[in-house]
Amino acid sequence: MSPQTQIAPHLVIGAGPAGSMLAIRLASAGRAVTLLEKQPTAHHKVCGEFLSREAVEYLRQAGVDPVTLGAVPIRLVRFSSSRRVVEAPLPFIALSLSRRTLDEALLARAADAGCTVQRGAAVETLAPDGKRWRARLRGGKSLRAQIVFLATGKHDLHAWDRPPGRQNGFIGFKLHWQLPPAQTEALRECIELFLFRGGYGGLSLVEEDAANLCLVVDRARLRQLGGWPQLLAALLAENRLLSERLHGAQPLWERPLAVASLPFGYLAAQPSGPWRIGDQAAVIPPFTGDGMSIAFHSAFLAAQMVLDGASPELYYRRLRTELSRGMSLATGLSRAMVSAPGRTLAPIALSLFPKAMAQIALSTRIPEQALL
Repeated sequence: MSPQTQIAPHLVIGAGPAGSMLAIRLASAGRAVTLLEKQPTAHHKVCGEFLSREAVEYLRQAGVDPVTLGAVPIRLVRFSSSRRVVEAPLPFIALSLSRRTLDEALLARAADAGCTVQRGAAVETLAPDGKRWRARLRGGKSLRAQIVFLATGKHDLHAWDRPPGRQNGFIGFKLHWQLPPAQTEALRECIELFLFRGGYGGLSLVEEDAANLCLVVDRARLRQLGGWPQLLAALLAENRLLSERLHGAQPLWERPLAVASLPFGYLAAQPSGPWRIGDQAAVIPPFTGDGMSIAFHSAFLAAQMVLDGASPELYYRRLRTELSRGMSLATGLSRAMVSAPGRTLAPIALSLFPKAMAQIALSTRIPEQALL
């Protein structure tokens, strides 16, 4: 064996929420785990940064308390389209925490659990190698593993692309802002969801009172507008509440983060290849706020299956059984929200039936009986 080749019985590619959570579970059970993170230092990622009740419970089971990390509570959802605004209490208390802070805490917890963590380790190719797998890293080093978990989030690994979802062609943007004091207080303990032509987004506070603006927009609409500055200007002209929040606000970064080709409604089905977890296993439309809990759930489930000696087929079958109903509902609502009639009718319907927002939040979540 080449001196450039290392052995990693359990190899996890990607140290986001799903990858780190899986590594923690396996290492805590005594398995030898190597966790690869392509970025050398802490960084932000495109994400709504919303932690539902289920996500918070999974974190605490893994020994990570988001409140001690500075997470802020969210008790209310406020929905706006054009000049209409509707609000309702959430059916649970959620938390909001930046991915930069959360991912670093999970990565540190994985190391404490006994994982071998390699930062700045970018996988260029992954291929079967006899009864094992071989991952070739940038720089020439290789790792051979018995089991490989693909946890690269919204970014596909070369030759292991996800198939399309049920709603495709969207680009995600994220930018943190410092709001004026009055607007910060108006947003406290609330997540504001807003509709606009070609997409939708959310605004909520994270630690240190930074406001996270995260949105998705149809690629054709973005191309028509010309780019991020034009898109932001169009949003502020179209949505009164968002314009009010960002009036006098200062962006905390020079430019927004962006990610393309988001396959909403995607659910992995293929049992061959590496085990897929997180966004590599399921991509729910972001307005549900359930992406993080699904990431943690898939990690817990995959770890349990591996420890029990179960097959990848059983893992994918169970994941699809648990998530299909909520995924179908969320994708249907997402399609409606980006349509012209949907932007007009949604706030009217929600004002007439205010409990509908809470019911939608509950209906798109992981079923209670499926939680581990």
